[in-house]
Amino acid sequence: METTSAAIQEIDYDAERAKLLVCFASGERYVYVGVPGEVHRSFLEADSKRRFFQAEIQDRYPYNRLDS
Repeated sequence: METTSAAIQEIDYDAERAKLLVCFASGERYVYVGVPGEVHRSFLEADSKRRFFQAEIQDRYPYNRLDS
């Protein structure tokens, strides 16, 4: 899902595998593993995607950077 955030361009979620895909405005793409569905929903609903990401996702879940 595309966002209106200046920092985060797109958020996608694979509920079956609990994987969160975050595409940043810089073009970098990361997959975060083990992210609960409620965290994904809260992320989508957050007023500031960047602040929510920094507080609730970054450094809390294992991740992999994807090739561009």
